[in-house]
Amino acid sequence: MDHFLYKDGVLCAEEVPIPEIAAAVGTPFYVYSTATLLRHFQLFDEALEGMDHLVCYAMKAASNQAILKTLAQAGAGMDVVSGGEYMRAKAAGVPGDKIVFSGVGKTAAEIRLALEGGIRQFNVESEPEMEVLNATALALGVTAPITIRVNPDVDAKTHAKIATGKSENKFGIPISRAQEVYALAGAMQGLEVIGIDVHIGSQLTDLSPFELAYQKVAELTVQLRAEGHNIRRLDLGGGLGIPYARDNQAPPLPSDYGALVKRTLGHLDCEIEIEPGRLIAGNAGLMVSEVIYVKSGEDRDFLIIDGAMNDLIRPAMYEAYHDIVPVIEPDAGIEQVKFDIVGPVCESGDTFAKGRAMPPVAAGELVAFRSAGAYGAVMSSEYNSRPLIPEVLVHKDQFAVIRPRPTFDEMINRDTIPSWL
Repeated sequence: MDHFLYKDGVLCAEEVPIPEIAAAVGTPFYVYSTATLLRHFQLFDEALEGMDHLVCYAMKAASNQAILKTLAQAGAGMDVVSGGEYMRAKAAGVPGDKIVFSGVGKTAAEIRLALEGGIRQFNVESEPEMEVLNATALALGVTAPITIRVNPDVDAKTHAKIATGKSENKFGIPISRAQEVYALAGAMQGLEVIGIDVHIGSQLTDLSPFELAYQKVAELTVQLRAEGHNIRRLDLGGGLGIPYARDNQAPPLPSDYGALVKRTLGHLDCEIEIEPGRLIAGNAGLMVSEVIYVKSGEDRDFLIIDGAMNDLIRPAMYEAYHDIVPVIEPDAGIEQVKFDIVGPVCESGDTFAKGRAMPPVAAGELVAFRSAGAYGAVMSSEYNSRPLIPEVLVHKDQFAVIRPRPTFDEMINRDTIPSWL
C-alpha cells in the first residue's frame, strides 16, 4: 500500500499534486510520503505484538534525516552500517541505546565513535573485528554489547548481489563454527555477549528461507545457552521484499512474517530485533522526471528523460524493474506504445527499461518511477557532473524540500586547486 494515487486525473503524493512539487523544485526529484513510511513501520511493529521486540529501520535504504526523524518519533530504532550513518542517526535524535551497528568492515575509529556516543549493540562479523572491538572497549574502560552474525548457508532465492546468507558470501561466521567463536568472545573482558544475529539477504519474496534460517538460529540458541552464554536477544535482520511491478504476485505480508517469527522463535523468550529497510521505504517514494525528447530509432522509439542512472542506479546495477507511469492519468482504453526509457548520461547502461509498454507521453510531460524510496537517493552520485537531485517529504497537504539540489557553483567549489596550478 502507498499514498501515491491519481486524483482528478493527476498523480498526487498524499494530498499534494506531483506537478505542484515539480513546479517548485524542478525535475528530476525524489518525493516521499510520511503516511506510507509510518504505515509500513506500524505493520512490522504490529506483526511482532506480544513479543518483546524492537523494529530497527535499516537506514541504508534511505537515510535523509527527515525520514529518520519521522520513524524515530514513531518508536523505531536504527540499524547503521558506517560511522556516517551512526552520526546521521544521532543527528536525527535517535538515542544510542536504540542504534544497532552492523557491517562487515567496521573500523577502529567507527567502533570508538559508537562506544563513546552510546550503542545498543554491535553485530560482530569476524574474529578479527571482535579483537579490535575488545581492545577498543578495554582502552575506553567500557564493555561492548555484542551479537555475533552467523551465516546459516541458506539460499535466500534473491538477486546474487543482495544475497548475504550463503557460504560464499562475505558476511558473518559459518554457523558450524559458532560455538567456537562464542567461546572466544565469552573470554574477552571488554565484550558482553547478549545474542545472535542473522541476515540472509534482501528482497525475499518467499518465507521458506527465513524459516530455515530461524530454525537453525533456534537450535544454536539452545546450544549456546547450554554452554553458559546468556543469549537473550535475536537480531533477525531484514530482507522482506516489496512488489516492484503491479502485476507481481504479492510478497508475504509483515503479518505473515511475524507469525513465522513467533512460530519458530517464540518459545525461546528472547527479545526480537528486525531490521527492515526496503519494505518501509521502498513504496514510500517516487522519482519524478520530465520527458526531454521522444526519439524514433530504426526499430524502436526512445523516451529520453532528465533522470539518469546517477539518480537511480538500481536498473543499471541490478537489472531492477520500476513501474514507470505518466503523472497525468491517461484516458481509459488508450492504446499503449513501447519505449526504451533512457536517461542523458553518456553510457548505454543509462537505460531504465527496454520495450516498456506504457501510455504515450510527449516532451515536457512528467513520469513517475514507483517503488523508488529505497536504494534510490542514497545510491545516487554526481556522475557526468549532474547535481544530486532534491528530496521532498510530503505530509498530508504540505511538502518540504529535505535535501536541495546543489548549484553548479556549489559542486565545482568543492574542488580545490593545488598551489602549483
